[in-house]
Amino acid sequence: MNELKKLLPDVAAVVLFIAISFAYFYPAVFEGRILAQHDAVAGIGAGREHQEYHQKHGKVTRWTNSLFSGMPTYQLAPGYDSSRTLNTVQDLYHLYLPTYVWYVFVMLLGFYILLRAFNFKVWMAALGAVIWAFSSYFFIIIAAGHIWKFVTLAYIPPTIAGMVLAYRGKYWAGGIVTALFAALQIVSNHLQMTYYFLFVMLFMAIAFGVKAWKEKAFPRFLKATGVLALAGVLAVCINLSNLYHTYQYSKESMRGKSELVKPQSADQTGSGLERSYITQWSYGIGETFSLLVPNVKGGASVPLAQNERAMSKANPVYSGLYSQLGQYWGEQPGTSGPVYVGAFVMFLFILGCFIVKGPMKWALLGGTVFSILLSWGKNFMGLTDFFIDYVPMYNKFRAVSSILVIAEFTIPLLAMLTLKQIVERPELLREKAKAFFVSLGLTGGLSLLFAIAPRVFFPSYVSTMEMNALQNALPAEHLAPVLMNLEEMRVSIFTADAWRSFCVILAGVALLLMYVRGKLKSTALILSLAALCLLDMWTVNKRYLYDAQFVAKGTEMKPFAQPSETDKAILKDTTYYRVLNLSTNTFNENETSYWHKSIGGYHAAKLRRYQELIEAYIQGEMGNLFSELPQTGGDMSALDPDRIRILNMLNAKYFIFPLQGGGTMPVQNPYAMGNAWFVDDVRYVGNANEELDSLAAVDLRKTAVVNLQFAEQVKAPSQASVADSTRSITFKHYEPNELTYEISSQAGGTVVFSEIYYPEWQAFVDGEEVPVGRADYVLRAINVPAGKHTVRLLFEPKSVAITETIAYCALGILLAGAIVLVVLRLRRRG
Repeated sequence: MNELKKLLPDVAAVVLFIAISFAYFYPAVFEGRILAQHDAVAGIGAGREHQEYHQKHGKVTRWTNSLFSGMPTYQLAPGYDSSRTLNTVQDLYHLYLPTYVWYVFVMLLGFYILLRAFNFKVWMAALGAVIWAFSSYFFIIIAAGHIWKFVTLAYIPPTIAGMVLAYRGKYWAGGIVTALFAALQIVSNHLQMTYYFLFVMLFMAIAFGVKAWKEKAFPRFLKATGVLALAGVLAVCINLSNLYHTYQYSKESMRGKSELVKPQSADQTGSGLERSYITQWSYGIGETFSLLVPNVKGGASVPLAQNERAMSKANPVYSGLYSQLGQYWGEQPGTSGPVYVGAFVMFLFILGCFIVKGPMKWALLGGTVFSILLSWGKNFMGLTDFFIDYVPMYNKFRAVSSILVIAEFTIPLLAMLTLKQIVERPELLREKAKAFFVSLGLTGGLSLLFAIAPRVFFPSYVSTMEMNALQNALPAEHLAPVLMNLEEMRVSIFTADAWRSFCVILAGVALLLMYVRGKLKSTALILSLAALCLLDMWTVNKRYLYDAQFVAKGTEMKPFAQPSETDKAILKDTTYYRVLNLSTNTFNENETSYWHKSIGGYHAAKLRRYQELIEAYIQGEMGNLFSELPQTGGDMSALDPDRIRILNMLNAKYFIFPLQGGGTMPVQNPYAMGNAWFVDDVRYVGNANEELDSLAAVDLRKTAVVNLQFAEQVKAPSQASVADSTRSITFKHYEPNELTYEISSQAGGTVVFSEIYYPEWQAFVDGEEVPVGRADYVLRAINVPAGKHTVRLLFEPKSVAITETIAYCALGILLAGAIVLVVLRLRRRG
């Protein structure tokens, strides 16, 4: 009974978290409304073929042909049987709460677990959970549909809680907690976030190591480190199927190194994404003040006309222009909102840099600085270049601004360590009065200066890109008055938030001083600060994730409610072919993939060779169609087939062409080369550049371009094969991961398939496996013997079975460890 009483405050905190989570999404969650984000809608389109296969066969296909002419589903839908156990654990952890509600709940609960591991009292830990969970970035990524990024971040604090427990001597509990939440992190499938927090864990481990060395307890530190290493290995093994296949796929995807040798360029990296792509979303140096003042650069890239405060300053003459200009004026290409951690939280963090003692402070401060400097990306290229060139895996990830998630963790954690010391020793503020006033000046004082002298700190309120656009769009006599009015509008946005942050800091400081002077009890202080911080961060978050964004359930399916007339016309053709949609942003949508096998698609990690084919040929051929089809009235027979040779090779049998008024029309391509064809010759080349260039120099229907590394798999046809007029290929059966053909010839020959090559594809001739090679830069090719044969292409990677076996073994070990932990606890209480 006593043990249950001890748990009651924790239960109360959990109930409070549930209430807060429900309240944020009221009334949308009670009305069953949902967010219909771009990424979620794109996922529906990309996943239809995968889902239909699962419904039909009761198992997962590891390949889809619905986008980019074909790609593995490792990142589209990484479903593995071993993950089901973890999914059950996740359901239990978020208490089966409704969608959206459980997102915020697990974010709150995770940081609460961390602070309890640090020995925080219940209500202090609850306050810390609020200021972590309501950091603006988390709500922004919910609105953007980056749910698995969000969930991965939610599991990071409890993972680190396990680390804290282990270093406090609770080896068994620390190991189990670390392994469990690390496994949940990884299964959430956003390795970029997990990768970033490995740096945090390294900083914190060093801090624990320094502390242990000073206390002459280094053997205990080494023991805990060993336990945590084993826990990490266990978490990796539990997720081995996902990790291994993601690793394998990364080598073939845009995250891997290109085989093309390009002219020496500073943009190239050793084995990853290009520097310009990695750093495209780099946080501005001045923009970093958004940690303190959210609208330091205007907030989100939404129309300026939507901001009432700004429009109150607008010149009515230019009101039409302000619906085209964005509220954000930073240098990023666009943003869904700023990274804001709370004005008073920033005050506590700065104060903690002065009054908190010990290596943990330096770890958290170092992590914060580390995160900010790397988030600057191209604005601080020396450090960014070092990490791209020398730190393993760093060049696999884009959008460096997202590394600010580290600061969003380290700032509230140090802030809470600071508050804990003040609550435990109120006299500390008197002893550290100088530090107190310096911290107030660096936060509240700076906010006040921003409010009263905004142009001193930020002389420009127009981004470089906007300035170029305005100079090109406006006559010279209108440019100056527009810029003056635009500056006045944006200054009003900035100063309003600067005053806001100033007032929040003053209110928080007043509460602290009341506590120090004995006018507030500790409980009242914590509750008051919780209310202040929640109100502050809640209202900022409602700018980016608000009720009006939630729509009736089923709205996300509207793009897929029924096929268009053009889609219906194309779908009458029941053969296997591909479609190129020219009426939309071809490589930024998956609506086409819902109905057809698409040449285009949307996914951040497409195959690199396919992307190179897009850049070298497909985009140009799309331009040819746009410029020439209208002149022929849609008559493809009047178009030179050489103008679309790659699209023909990819079996693009139909084009969806835009019409005036928003309609579309289907255009059949008579030059599509079909599902497979015999070639009369093989041109062997020595490298990727020659492969790509040769596609423009040969008749692809007659000649296959093959890299010498595939010379054994793809042998040139004999003269007898070339002379055989009876050879034929008939496509017999389609599944996304299994294609069947009937191939007949008198002398055998070399067959090229209009299917995207990937190393794990297998080919069988009458049940006997034959080697598969790569031809024409991206396609599959095999040699077929003389006679009539059934040829089957199959994608069922053997590695899945191996990794799944290891994963189940690791799950068994984790379960056994958890049982032992429970037994040990019961014995101690007995």
